[in-house]
Amino acid sequence: MWYAWWACLVLSVLQVTGSDVTGPDKDRLPNFILIMVDDLGIGDIGCYGNDTIRTPHIDRLASEGVKLTQHLSAAPLCTPSRTAFLTGRYALRSGLGSEGRVQVLLFLGGSGGLPPSETTFAKRLQQQGYTTGLVGKWHQGVSCEQREDHCHHPNLHGFSSFYGLPFTWFNDCVPGHGSDILADLQKVLRSLTLLLGLGLVTLVCVHWCGLVDLSFSLLLYLLLLLLLLTSVWVVPFGMLRRWNCVLMRDREVVEQPIRADTLPLRLLREAQAFIHRNKERPFLLFFSLVHMHTPLFKNPQFMGKSRHGLYGDNLEEMDWIIGQVTETVDSLSLSNHTLMYFTSDHGGHLEDKDATGQKGGWNGIYKGGKAMGGWEGGIRVPGIFRWPGRLPPGRQVHEPTSLMDLYPTLKYLARDTQPDRLLDGHNLMPLLEGTVHRSEHEFMFHYCGVYLNAVRWHPPGSDSVYKAHMFTPNFSPEGAVGCYHTHVCMCHGDYVTPQTPPLLYDLTHDPSESRPLTPQAEPRYYEVLEQVDEAVRRHRHTLKEHVHPEGPSAQMSWSRILWRPWLQPCCGTFPLCGCEEDAHNMTTF
Repeated sequence: MWYAWWACLVLSVLQVTGSDVTGPDKDRLPNFILIMVDDLGIGDIGCYGNDTIRTPHIDRLASEGVKLTQHLSAAPLCTPSRTAFLTGRYALRSGLGSEGRVQVLLFLGGSGGLPPSETTFAKRLQQQGYTTGLVGKWHQGVSCEQREDHCHHPNLHGFSSFYGLPFTWFNDCVPGHGSDILADLQKVLRSLTLLLGLGLVTLVCVHWCGLVDLSFSLLLYLLLLLLLLTSVWVVPFGMLRRWNCVLMRDREVVEQPIRADTLPLRLLREAQAFIHRNKERPFLLFFSLVHMHTPLFKNPQFMGKSRHGLYGDNLEEMDWIIGQVTETVDSLSLSNHTLMYFTSDHGGHLEDKDATGQKGGWNGIYKGGKAMGGWEGGIRVPGIFRWPGRLPPGRQVHEPTSLMDLYPTLKYLARDTQPDRLLDGHNLMPLLEGTVHRSEHEFMFHYCGVYLNAVRWHPPGSDSVYKAHMFTPNFSPEGAVGCYHTHVCMCHGDYVTPQTPPLLYDLTHDPSESRPLTPQAEPRYYEVLEQVDEAVRRHRHTLKEHVHPEGPSAQMSWSRILWRPWLQPCCGTFPLCGCEEDAHNMTTF
């Protein structure tokens, strides 16, 4: 009898102690760690074919999880790509498509951004009881009408905590680097201001010398014009580092401008601290790294260690950071409860180089790069999912998938069954687990700004993936594979060449897009174009019903992306904002 009593006692203990003996708790909601890097080329990573740069920690995620080989961003630049990622919808539906040359938010003090009415995966998971955090880059706007309304801020879009850059990391953040923002326009405006100033001084001199009789009102008018031009354009551009390079904790500015030397480590420590704080409850961490955007960092621990100069050094530092996050998850015994995901917001920046060499990423065999919404190099990105015990290790998926798929995937795993608006993404779990072998993305639409750049079709019952280009960017100088004269490719006007009929490729057999299909070489040529045309018609019909009420480019209009002094986030006294993060207030664990 005693052994029967003992067996009952043991069983009771096992029921109480749970997962240590019986395996992962099936009723526990999983944790999510989404890691997105900036401007990384798919060809930069070892598990995607690079054998000259060391990325052992990212490669480990792929070997222990599932690697997607046809993973795609929904836009080739930061702001619209991240909008689509957060919402599961094309950026046009949120009013974040651009009709002109500027396709990203330009100033932290602008009024454009992710509309308050939009829904992010963070907001949906927050409603399911998740603790949600964003560490790193946002670039979706901050305020609308007043400095403190924070209508676009991460805290109002479902992130319980935010520590990072409300804008982005760009060259102006480090003294001595060239400007990123409308550099050619800045040069013209500075020259115009200088000429106007010299002209005004000359007029005053000749007036005082009695050579010309000028009215005081005319001189005053010219002086006011000079001051207006200076205040509206030259002053904001001259203060870009102080006004755009800002670090925030939730809604408070804690450092302005940002200290570059310690930024990567501070972001890493914050991400690790978030995991430690929330290890006992379901959490979502969006770790949005500032690597690999320029300016590149100069960490002595990694300087000169790679075979590809400063870019390679930064890439290996980024890989180390990801390894530290993975180690934190494993050390807390959270691996079997945590889905980790690694990707980039779009392709590498081909045109980013100077006398010291290449500062942008390598997109492998794929043509084009950042800002090119049609060519694969601009939109094909790494996609790695790791979840020990749930996802088969070493699995590869060659079907078309999208950054927009994260939204419905997270909803599914968080058991969110509430009605939602129209989504453009699909739940990835059947593909990742291998229960299905076909992507739900039959058609995918590739935008550059508000312009439909290309359409992808994966016909039912076929392994082929066709892509039709509606227009292609005009590379410059002649013979280049990039837009070096303008630093990035544009999507409109004389910067592109319309393709009539569309330029057609079979990506399955020609992933480099080097051999356009012809009616003679492709039996399905006319069928593909007909199917694409009909799909575009249906897609555009959905845009009429499921788009931001102010229009597809409402948030990216000039009136919203230009600097507004009354919206400028500031610590200290405006306009000379300035503060440094107190070491005693930094997160520790």
